[in-house]
Amino acid sequence: MGRALALLIWIMTLLSVWMFVSGKWWFPASISEHGPAYDQQFILTIIVVGISFVAAQIGLGYTVWRYRDTGGGERATYSHGNNRMEIAGVVITAIVFITIAFLGQRVWAALHFQPAPANAAHVRVVAQQFQWNFHYAGADGKFGRTDPRKISDESLNYIGLDAADASSTDDAVISTLVAQVNRPVELNLASRDVTHSFWVPPLRFKQDAVPGLDIKVHFTPQKVGRYEIACAELCGQQHYKMKSYMLILPEDEYAQLVAMPQAQFQARVTELYKKYPVTF
Repeated sequence: MGRALALLIWIMTLLSVWMFVSGKWWFPASISEHGPAYDQQFILTIIVVGISFVAAQIGLGYTVWRYRDTGGGERATYSHGNNRMEIAGVVITAIVFITIAFLGQRVWAALHFQPAPANAAHVRVVAQQFQWNFHYAGADGKFGRTDPRKISDESLNYIGLDAADASSTDDAVISTLVAQVNRPVELNLASRDVTHSFWVPPLRFKQDAVPGLDIKVHFTPQKVGRYEIACAELCGQQHYKMKSYMLILPEDEYAQLVAMPQAQFQARVTELYKKYPVTF
């Protein structure tokens, strides 16, 4: 029985490694400037973790095989272990994983803590149960004033845009995130109710939207197309409905779109959905 269990452990280990090495189950292709650095960091991490995992499972299988019950009535031997080896193992593990975390934080910090490039497009994102609202400034380049007291789902004023403010008359608020290819975009993430999480897997980007906080992040998309936006935080009973799309357009189409008033803006986005099918 001990030998069979040891063999089962080794076989399961080989199958687990094969699932990653074969490449059959992997991430979608990256569409952002920072994506390759994220992927490189993930591969480094999975290699280090994979080596540790394989070594541990080989050792476990050997122990089960070597110290199995042979039926000879041999008396079990108690071993207290080796304190020096245990301490060394903990220290080496800590050094390896702290180093990996330090290497990976540079890319993450650049998107969250460094200011967006001067030519970045700015979009305000307001999450709510269960939809995404994307607020675009009009031709004047200024966002209209918002007031929480003016929020009204019945009148489709999901972000509380103040109609009395002159800057708000040409703003657009729609459920689609529109960006220009190869141009940085800065998001200002907020939430009306509970914590949500903005996630676009091909973008290699995920960030929580937290009530009471305005969280600024930025990235540069590099491939034209339409990509699904998911909420990666359980936000209520209808969490599964909270999805939208990110539409990345060529420079000419993007310029034409953002120059349109809100009604035409929304209609044009609907037309572009037909031109750009969803890419997974």
